[in-house]
Amino acid sequence: MCPDQPGREPGSAARESAARVPDHAGRRATLRSILMEHGVDGLLVTDPANVRYLTGFTGVCAALLVCTWDTRTAEDRTVLATDGRYRDRIRAQSPDLTAEIAGAVDRRLVELAGEWKLGRIGYESHVVTVDQHRGFLDQHTGLDFVATPGLVEQLRVVKEPYELARLRAAGVAADGVLATLLARQALRPGRTERAVGMDVAAAVFEHGADVGAREIVVAAGRNSAAPQHRPSEAVLARGDLVRVDFAVTVAGYHVNLARTFVLGPPTDWQRAAHALVERSRAAGMAVLHAGAVAAEVDAAARAVVAESGHAKLFVHPFGHGVGLRIQEAPGIAKTATGTLLAGVAVAVEPGVYWPDRGGVRIADTLVVRCVEAGGLEPLTNASTELIVVG
Repeated sequence: MCPDQPGREPGSAARESAARVPDHAGRRATLRSILMEHGVDGLLVTDPANVRYLTGFTGVCAALLVCTWDTRTAEDRTVLATDGRYRDRIRAQSPDLTAEIAGAVDRRLVELAGEWKLGRIGYESHVVTVDQHRGFLDQHTGLDFVATPGLVEQLRVVKEPYELARLRAAGVAADGVLATLLARQALRPGRTERAVGMDVAAAVFEHGADVGAREIVVAAGRNSAAPQHRPSEAVLARGDLVRVDFAVTVAGYHVNLARTFVLGPPTDWQRAAHALVERSRAAGMAVLHAGAVAAEVDAAARAVVAESGHAKLFVHPFGHGVGLRIQEAPGIAKTATGTLLAGVAVAVEPGVYWPDRGGVRIADTLVVRCVEAGGLEPLTNASTELIVVG
């Protein structure tokens, strides 16, 4: 029996409460169990997204020390450090934690761990620089530093009700941004890519969201063949393909949306190019569900493009996880490993790019569900058809 629930959150008081308030203490308790399995006495968390996930603190300068001692004293030995700029914010956002104000937050927590004689300390080796690690050793605390990459990211993969509520709100905002651009005829000949990009950013704020970490992409004509083109002073012209790709956030949670338009009546080539990406998207989505092998989902989408003779023009993965970062685990790519879990939020973004001619990309964000629950819950719902504008 599939444990997954389709569609919106059930209306129970417990679930509604969970959607309002994240359980940071519960997340740290789960992390402690994982740390004990790894045989470490504590974890030094220095990735800002991971600190936020475990504490609610949003300051850009922060580090967290989570210890694995007895639960009756564990919270007393869990310390969140930041610098003086965030003295008031740390009290407001993380009142349940002991706060340290320091200049070098990671070194201060290493110092405390040494004073407490913790012994083996895990650190985020995928985040900590060589110089930072050398600095830890130079403190001569007697601690044994153990590389423990990806432990918090492992917890972040499956989204909780609180997170899903924020992602859904971000999806509604993203759809609203696209509708606003069309209603205001922002995409028309004579305007620059940069002007359209400014319209995108303004519309995001109008819809109650923040501009996401991904740069806004507005790419017209030949520029649309560059997957990560930045808006320039290039002028939109009649006959251009125009790619618009952006991310929005609500309470830090990212949603990605991209569509490709054409200014004026499309040519046969433009219709065929867009139809190819639509078929690729449909093929990937058809096998995307909880339990699916991530690499096989990418392969299904890629096979459609390969059959058309354009395999080399599909230059990036089919998709990736989203959440507190615009790109996080799991990956949906050729090199991906493992299967997809129910409750994972992902962006699917097939694209095919013809050099010096133009490119098409369609990106949406959705939640992976069990087959019995429909397989997918779309978070962005704008039409994927080729839209004629201008």
